Amino acid sequence: MRTIWTEDGGNSVLYIDQTLLPYELRIRTARSWERLVQAIERMEVRGAPLIGVSGAWAAALAVADDPSGDELRRRLEAIASARPTAVNLQWAVKRMSARLSGLEGQERIRCARSEAARMAEEDVAANRSIGRNAARLLRALSEARPGRPLQILTHCNAGWLATVDYGTALSGVYQCSADGIPVHVWADETRPRLQGLLTEWELRMAGVPVTLVADNAGGYLMQRDLVDVVIVGADRIAANGDAANKIGTYLKALAARESGVPFYVAAPFSTIDFSLSRGSGIPIEKRPGGELREIRGVCRSGSVSTLRIAPQQTDAFNPGFDVTPAELVTGFITEKGVLLPSELLKWRPQ
Repeated sequence: MRTIWTEDGGNSVLYIDQTLLPYELRIRTARSWERLVQAIERMEVRGAPLIGVSGAWAAALAVADDPSGDELRRRLEAIASARPTAVNLQWAVKRMSARLSGLEGQERIRCARSEAARMAEEDVAANRSIGRNAARLLRALSEARPGRPLQILTHCNAGWLATVDYGTALSGVYQCSADGIPVHVWADETRPRLQGLLTEWELRMAGVPVTLVADNAGGYLMQRDLVDVVIVGADRIAANGDAANKIGTYLKALAARESGVPFYVAAPFSTIDFSLSRGSGIPIEKRPGGELREIRGVCRSGSVSTLRIAPQQTDAFNPGFDVTPAELVTGFITEKGVLLPSELLKWRPQ
């Protein structure tokens, strides 16, 4: 299944509520742009590519009652600012705004829905291409290490749940599995939102061997030659190749360099922000401290509940992302091929 779709021509948008996974698979319906923005902010939908497409559908819902002028601009600005780090969201809203310019009434509504649907299909196609390019890379690494599964470490979740379908960092894993190339994935739990549980869930559901590990186990695994390659996603990539991803990614990149393990970032070109020369300009989202003080899980009774693990008065600092410098990135796996950080600028739009 896909993570987001419409069944009534765009009057409403259906999506998987990822805050309930892996304990419950629930489909929610957004009938207003405000509700879909809320879903983005609450991380009911998450992952840079999915956030972008969700923003496009939010824009389509925002024009449904035919606002104009300052009101429409206000709505689009609210959508674009729902989460600051993932550039795909701003990219999608900017594209929608340009496409709708000069249109009015039913023509604008039809165009908005058509463009959102087109962006969803483009995301699926880009992720399939990323998977094919990643699979060629992984196949070569596997052939250099015969007799055992290729050991892959990933951080956060960059599978189909983080996109419309197929995923970025995991797209090549799925392709390798389909091609009969033996792989095994180490999935960081990724505190505090535990997106690593989503990675473990979707790989296990697909029959791909996967093992959940604590975030701090990555260095241990690499020191003991238990990781052949690290592949992560990204939320924003600067023109020089500095890449923002879920907090903790930078530490994996440092450990990978020290251990001689290649470190790849898989992302579509919509995640590259060519307006930023360096990663220091990437805005880092500060999440609520409650995400550190509480944890969600299953009680002995079988019900899903939230447990406080630190006193409410505990001061907590919770940045959602960090930036991995380009010099730590072996290459970028994109829909256009596997590129060195220094090659990204060749693809800057003119």
